[in-house]
Amino acid sequence: METTALRPDERARWERDGFFIVKRFIAPDRLLALTDRIVEIADDHHAGRDIGAAMPVFEGALADAPTPSGRLSKVFKLHRDEPLFNSIAVDEAVVSRVADLLRTEGHDVDCFLSQFIFKHPGALGQPWHQDSFYFRMTPPVQVGAWLAVTEAHLDNGPLWVVPGSHLEPIHETVTKDEREHANMFYVEIQGADTTNEVPVLLDPGDLLIFHSHLRHRSTDNNSSDDRAAMVLHYAAAGTTGVIAPNHDWMPVLRDRVAVT
Repeated sequence: METTALRPDERARWERDGFFIVKRFIAPDRLLALTDRIVEIADDHHAGRDIGAAMPVFEGALADAPTPSGRLSKVFKLHRDEPLFNSIAVDEAVVSRVADLLRTEGHDVDCFLSQFIFKHPGALGQPWHQDSFYFRMTPPVQVGAWLAVTEAHLDNGPLWVVPGSHLEPIHETVTKDEREHANMFYVEIQGADTTNEVPVLLDPGDLLIFHSHLRHRSTDNNSSDDRAAMVLHYAAAGTTGVIAPNHDWMPVLRDRVAVT
């Protein structure tokens, strides 16, 4: 991993757009171990073996896939018990940037949520949303770090973002995603302008750093390629609150909270 702290151009992109990309953050040949471990976790879960704090979520549209990992959508809470994923969460080059963006003293930040996203061919995208819609915390701003484990190209369901939307408040006017097989927690922001949206195209090993108010979505994977990513969410140490939506049909996810 490269160890450069936050650079002036990254700060400028953050303040203007709400995100920036660190190219070649991890050498691509180091990424295979992440995917291999996710496959092991899926197999262990399927066999009823202990997987610690890891929490798999499966893709409804891929229920007929022949392997447990082929049915995976996401695995949450990996940084807690998994050394390989924890080593990324605590890496100096990530933490120093996050601490600078959150303007904390020293490196006084918490990684409160992690997830590995395994977007197989045929998997659904996620509608327009802001992460802070789900993260009901004080202070209200968090930082996401999205590591591309595979290439994210136009056909395999990349992220799309609205540059500058991080300056907006949390959008409370949302509708539940009613598509068949949609994740039960997916919502879609209604009425917000997306005319200047841009795709976030990443090579394996690239790292996207983004603001929790940034409006973003992903498209369906219409290719024959997986789109895998490791995502970490950070807050200033001492942050309080819950990972919780604001609607009766979305229960508070208390078992995912690890902000201390």
